[in-house]
Amino acid sequence: MKKLFSLFGAALLAFAVVSCGEAKAKKTKIGVSIPAADHGWTGGVIYSAESAKKKLEAANPDFEIIISTARDASEQVNKIENLLVQGVKAVVVLPQEPGPLTNVCDMAKREGVFLVTVDRGLEKPIQDVYVAGDNAGFGRTAAQALVKALDGRGDILVMEGIPCVVNTDRVEAFKAEIAKNPGIRLLESQSAYWDTEKGLKLMENFLQKYPKIDAVWVGDDDVLIGALKALEESKRQDVKLMLGGGGAKAIVKRVLDRDPVVQMTVTYPPKMIEIGIESAIAGLKNGGKAKEAKIVIPSEVVTPENASEYYFPDSIY
Repeated sequence: MKKLFSLFGAALLAFAVVSCGEAKAKKTKIGVSIPAADHGWTGGVIYSAESAKKKLEAANPDFEIIISTARDASEQVNKIENLLVQGVKAVVVLPQEPGPLTNVCDMAKREGVFLVTVDRGLEKPIQDVYVAGDNAGFGRTAAQALVKALDGRGDILVMEGIPCVVNTDRVEAFKAEIAKNPGIRLLESQSAYWDTEKGLKLMENFLQKYPKIDAVWVGDDDVLIGALKALEESKRQDVKLMLGGGGAKAIVKRVLDRDPVVQMTVTYPPKMIEIGIESAIAGLKNGGKAKEAKIVIPSEVVTPENASEYYFPDSIY
């Protein structure tokens, strides 16, 4: 009898182990593919993705979110292929480069994977959902804020980002808005490639070239940090405003503290990756059908009056 109970107990234990394994296997996997933190904004994306994983897995216990980062497009392709081998039912991807990522995403779609692209589109519109910042709105909002701060008069400079569709949309919208104000003179527009060191060097060149500068639209908070260093080292007092973008913690803190030059910034929220993951969960729960094909997150102006709403001391960005 004792032996019988031992056998029965062993059988129950084996059944429990198998059942637990089956329960774990039943979790629906979502892969999140994002660039490594080579920039403050992408650092913010990673932080947002990891925060979203904790929150969304707790709220949706039947889902498992796998976060994968990559240093370049080639590595990102390989890592998405690895996610597909792991049996993900959805992929949320912020592409390093549209070209190299299109083929692997197309392959995922052919395998029946629900696809969400974030921030940057692919070469073909194969995604189920596209989550994007309002890049034209980003440039337009910055121009409107700058014009208002200068009372419609002044000499300004522009630091552009990497030549790409995102940069073009932002800069063209900015310039179109500035053109409506004849009292504003655009002296020059050059690329700082969304890089802090390049922002420092370009601002040094601008300061040497132009004896009078009223404002600079930097368009990126990482670049703004470099440009501010150049301005501070020059001891120039004529620059009234330097306007970045992205909502980096260090810049929002300067706005909150009422910095005389960094009076405001414009948001481009890294949290869009969380919205992408939420869209993937919603799509899978809806039988693989997207509730919204495109989600655009508007840009907002951060001022001393509302900066506390955008300042997150624990964020790495």
